[in-house]
Amino acid sequence: MVDVARILWKFAVGVKDFLALMFLLVFFIALFALLTASPNPGSVRDGVLLLDLKGSVSEQPAAVDPINALLTQSAPVREYRQRDIIRALDLAKGDDRVKAVALDLDSFLGGGQVSLAAIGEKLDEVKKAGKPVYAYATAYMDDGYQLAAHASEIWVNPLGGTLLTGPGGSRNYYKGLLDQTGIEAHVYRVGTYKSAVEPYLRADQSPEAKEALKAVYDEYWGSTTAAIAKARPKANFEAMLADPAAAVEGVKGDLAKLSLSSGMVDKLGDRIAFGKYLAKKYGESDEEKIGEFTSFSMDALLASKLPERDGDPIAVITAAGEIIDGKAGPGLSAGDSVSELIYAAIEDDDVKAIVLRVDSPGGSVMASEQIRLALEAAKAKKLPIVVSMANLAASGGYWISMPANTIFAEPGTITGSIGIFGVLPSAGKALAKYGITSDGVKTSPLSGEPNMLGDVSPEFDRVAQSVIEKGYADFLSRVSKARAKTPEQVDAIAQGRIWAGSTARQLGLVDRMGGIDEALAEAAKLAKLEKDDWHPRYFEPQPDFQAAFLSNFVGVNYAQVTPMDLFARAGWRQEQARVKLVNDLSMLLTARGVQAHCLECGGFGAGSTRTSSSPASLKKAIELLSN
Repeated sequence: MVDVARILWKFAVGVKDFLALMFLLVFFIALFALLTASPNPGSVRDGVLLLDLKGSVSEQPAAVDPINALLTQSAPVREYRQRDIIRALDLAKGDDRVKAVALDLDSFLGGGQVSLAAIGEKLDEVKKAGKPVYAYATAYMDDGYQLAAHASEIWVNPLGGTLLTGPGGSRNYYKGLLDQTGIEAHVYRVGTYKSAVEPYLRADQSPEAKEALKAVYDEYWGSTTAAIAKARPKANFEAMLADPAAAVEGVKGDLAKLSLSSGMVDKLGDRIAFGKYLAKKYGESDEEKIGEFTSFSMDALLASKLPERDGDPIAVITAAGEIIDGKAGPGLSAGDSVSELIYAAIEDDDVKAIVLRVDSPGGSVMASEQIRLALEAAKAKKLPIVVSMANLAASGGYWISMPANTIFAEPGTITGSIGIFGVLPSAGKALAKYGITSDGVKTSPLSGEPNMLGDVSPEFDRVAQSVIEKGYADFLSRVSKARAKTPEQVDAIAQGRIWAGSTARQLGLVDRMGGIDEALAEAAKLAKLEKDDWHPRYFEPQPDFQAAFLSNFVGVNYAQVTPMDLFARAGWRQEQARVKLVNDLSMLLTARGVQAHCLECGGFGAGSTRTSSSPASLKKAIELLSN
């Protein structure tokens, strides 16, 4: 027995030592991965700042779950934080090592109009500082060209070209599918223009929704084309917009030739020609590859000079993405997470004011109210509150903006959508097709309601609609108090209608036009801080430790967005339409609670390229409705 015990003890000690060694091995591998993944400030030397944007620009990149990516075999699309690009360009203006800036837009997937306009303004400042800006892509469409227009020289591949299409298009309506499957969508809403739920009720778009969206699209596209015309005054793109088919046929389908002759681009050449051109001007790369020039990355430049921290801090809190209940990492506005950041700023005695940066289409009413109450608590402590609206601040995004002393928006901001809704599916008719019916005994008219597997009773419908109407009245009341208007005045511009920033300013929904810099300056003014005696301090949700550890250990493989010609970009748009289809069908089945959500705002930014889809996920969504 003694020998057996000794053997078992040695075995247990061996297992312990093995596990300890494995833990240390994993720890040091993860530490090595973290260190090697960090940008190298030493790589910054005389040469070109290369902005190689292989993905989209967002206000707050979403956290990546590496395990989910591995299990679903769906790589996320990389997102670039707008303020990182802005700071890199600010540094480029005054850094003698930066001789020029190159925009590689071959794999660029876009961003919101406000984000692109802000980056464009910084590119103009770089040029005024005497540093050329160069842009290259196989093909340009709206978002890519909005950035490229600010370049000193625009290159395009001879096999590519430029094609501007403008916002808008069609969306899907599911009334016919629901009728065929027997699924009933019980929708409770208030607002003539609350068209978010129309796809479940109609087979086409209502006249009211067309009127509202047409007005917003016209203003939105007008500000975009005006910005392009200002940045690129010699570009003659009016003919292409007026009659694109005739313009393209006139050059026998040679879009590159059309782009050059219309002044939309300056030179035709492939990537190697572009690289050789820059190498001749700014030096060849040490890698000695054909078409490579001396360059360094945005991350390396940012790492070479940390932001200044002089003076008192102004807290900047970002509410980006859908507003949801509970907790979440970056890229989502979770009620618990965002409100906790606000309370953390309140408890920090050094913080003199709060700027809330909003880029959200809304979502949960309860989470929106949770964030609003946290801001009200900040006001109770006499902290100035300034809201800076980015691409989207609609519905719930407007709800959380109401406590501000001052609200800033930009011409391309989409806001308003003051209205709420709820949606519940019922499958009674669908199940009846298979001989499944329901019956029972009730002790009250609402017993067993809502009966999602049977028929929702008229009594429940009346109760739910009444609750939604009360919620809408609450929304109007909060807006009227915040904006010093009567509920009737607010109702006249509410009803779920969306507005572009300039019109929202005229209607009194926002106070001033301007971006994050103007909002920070206003916050400093309200806090009575001197011009150079403050700095922004960003309060942001921290990524989950386990996810961050695994990301460094296994690595995050972003989707490889290859260079795209016009047909490839059209395919990407088709993929996004499929994403929208899946999301629409999924929402009918998964929406929880009353929603202050602008679903029709999806085309205006705020992580519109964030979700991925596949034919399998589309099939699954339809099967959920059919089974």
